[in-house]
Amino acid sequence: MSPDFQPGLQFEWTYTVPERATVPQLYHDTAFCLDMPDVLATGYMVGMMELACVNGMLPYMDWPREQSLGTMVNFVHFAPTPPGMTLRIKGEVLEVAGRRVLFKVEAWDDVERICEGTHERHIIDPLRFAAKLEQKRKAA
Repeated sequence: MSPDFQPGLQFEWTYTVPERATVPQLYHDTAFCLDMPDVLATGYMVGMMELACVNGMLPYMDWPREQSLGTMVNFVHFAPTPPGMTLRIKGEVLEVAGRRVLFKVEAWDDVERICEGTHERHIIDPLRFAAKLEQKRKAA
């Protein structure tokens, strides 16, 4: 990770909500979800908040030899977003402690603010991670 990656760093990312991100489509194999509103699923939105943070980190990382994984999400989803709208996600690095990074993240759709919260990621060595995962597979 570059030494320039420090608290106070801000970033922004945009993403257009696809049809597949709505509750009925994302959870198409769960009967009661088929009757739910055709809006951005909270679970999918969480993923977009995470990806905005990854995108904000990329210029400071030795990708792909250095990557990150999400370890904590704490978001409040305020308002529904229909597919086709564009999310504008803004983030700020709050803390860098070794391999742990804490972010403040907020999102807006084309009309209003829809989400805010915090997200934590850990920087990993993908080769070491893959070796640990293989050990776990063998143990199972």
